[in-house]
Amino acid sequence: MNVNPKATLRNKQSAIESIFQQMFSEKPIIVRSPGRVNVIGEHTDYNDGFVLPCAIDKAVCVAVSKRDDNLIHLYSVNFNEVFVISLHDIKPTHTWSTYVLGVVHQLNLRGYKITGLNLVLDGDIPIGAGLSSSAAVECAVVFALNELFQFKIGRMEMVLLAQKAEHTFSGVMCGVMDMFANMFGKKDHVIKLDCRSLSYQYEPLVLEGYKLVLLNTNVKHSLSTSEYNVRRQQCEQGVAWVKAFHPDVKSLRDVTSQMLNDYVFSKDPIIYKRCRFVVEENARLLAACTALEAGDLITLGKKMFETHKGLSQAYEVSCHELDILVDGVKNNPEVLGARMMGGGFGGCTLNIIRDEAIDALVESLSESYHKKTDLVLSHYVVQTEDGTNLMQ
Repeated sequence: MNVNPKATLRNKQSAIESIFQQMFSEKPIIVRSPGRVNVIGEHTDYNDGFVLPCAIDKAVCVAVSKRDDNLIHLYSVNFNEVFVISLHDIKPTHTWSTYVLGVVHQLNLRGYKITGLNLVLDGDIPIGAGLSSSAAVECAVVFALNELFQFKIGRMEMVLLAQKAEHTFSGVMCGVMDMFANMFGKKDHVIKLDCRSLSYQYEPLVLEGYKLVLLNTNVKHSLSTSEYNVRRQQCEQGVAWVKAFHPDVKSLRDVTSQMLNDYVFSKDPIIYKRCRFVVEENARLLAACTALEAGDLITLGKKMFETHKGLSQAYEVSCHELDILVDGVKNNPEVLGARMMGGGFGGCTLNIIRDEAIDALVESLSESYHKKTDLVLSHYVVQTEDGTNLMQ
């Protein structure tokens, strides 16, 4: 079934505007901010490497207007919940409202004067699927408040402000990729982002006859946070060993395979394996960009499969459920590529699947996945989309 994305956007805008007017009896400013997927380049961000995300057509919408008092009046459509707080009492709430309040807090710290406001939040980004729903909320809110109060903040500053809000109010020390993709996304393109310099360029991703499909394991193993921290430490240790002989080395971005062979392998084969994955992943991403520039989706798909193998066997952040899903499609001619996406130990696999094959493949895989895991498989078909913008 073909869905008209412009009609869908109009429907979303109309729905949130109607709710807002019922609650506050005025016309709001409305902003849309998308979720994101990272096509390739995993665990490279905190090693000063490259990532290759794109914004998608699942999004958060925020409607806002000013108030005459010092109250912040919030309503979440998804949770059917109202939250009211004074501007003078802002603090983390450990609920959906903390993503809004964190942005207001950061604006206040930077000297941007905010009065009371009304805000309605709605969206169709699946929560917990690794599509960056929290970053979408933060980017939507900072963009909307920038419009409402005419702060004239640039997109890059908004990205860094949203990231800081996540760090301080949500306690998640995320990299910059999520907010960057939300804010700078471009339809039919991915963003080759240099996580060291924050320089970027767009690469074409035209999927004629194919779609991006997320297969959700519906599991999240408790190892995810602790092992993530261990991987960061292992990468830092590998860099320290190389740096003793090459003082100019600052991160794995500067390290070659030969350096790992010379200075890391003999000290600790596990740390060597972790570092080698990151070095190879950066090279894979650059090769994938070359393939995209040539319109070569087959090579892109092969690189995705290689990434999953590395994440599973060398970096060891996959899990049984993720491996089942990738193994279940890797010999299917209708699937160009697949890999686990995100920090690991659960969440989604990202797949490039031929349009006509999606329904049958998901049905077949759902059955086998349930038999092997006793879990229900869910899926989301997504397309590339533009980044955060004002809805007219």
